[in-house]
Amino acid sequence: MLIKPRVFGDERGFFMETYRRDKFTELGIPEEMKQDNHSRSAAKIVRGMHFQIGDGAAKLVRCGRGAIYDVVVDLRQGSPTYGEWEGFELSDENHHVVYCPVGFAHGFCVLSDVADVMYKQSNYYADETERGISYRDPDVGIEWPIPVDELIPSERDTNAPTLREVEGELPFRYEA
Repeated sequence: MLIKPRVFGDERGFFMETYRRDKFTELGIPEEMKQDNHSRSAAKIVRGMHFQIGDGAAKLVRCGRGAIYDVVVDLRQGSPTYGEWEGFELSDENHHVVYCPVGFAHGFCVLSDVADVMYKQSNYYADETERGISYRDPDVGIEWPIPVDELIPSERDTNAPTLREVEGELPFRYEA
C-alpha cells in the first residue's frame, strides 16, 4: 500500500506526521510498530529482498533523504498475486510511505547520490528469523530502474536464493 501523507510546507520548510496509530488503523494497517530503523546507502546500492519468518514483520518504509525505488514481493502461498512485485519511488520530495505487510519480501535500490531510509517494524529484528530472496530472481522479474548489473548488493544479497528455491519453506498463507 502506498500512503501519501499530508505535508504542510512554507518558505521555512515542511511538517508532516510520519506515524499516527489511529490514522494507520483507519487505512487498514493493524500492526503496532515496535522498532524503528534507519539506513544510509550510496548510489546504486540494492538492499533486499528481505523478510522475516516466524511471526514476520510488517514495515512502514519512507525515504527522508534522497530517492529510492522501493519494491515488495508477495510471498503468501495461495495468493492471486504470489511471486508478483510492485515498486514505488520514495523520496525526500514526495514524502510517500510504503506499507509492506507480513508475507511480503521488501527491498530497494538507491536512485540518488545518497539515501536515508527509515522504517518501522511490527516485530523486533532477529538474525535467526531473517531471510531473503534474490533481487534478480528471473521468475519474479523485478524491473529495477537501474540496470541490474550496475546495482551494488551485499554479499548476502548476491548469494540469496530464488523464490522457487525457498517456496516450500515459506510459512505465509493467503487469507481471502
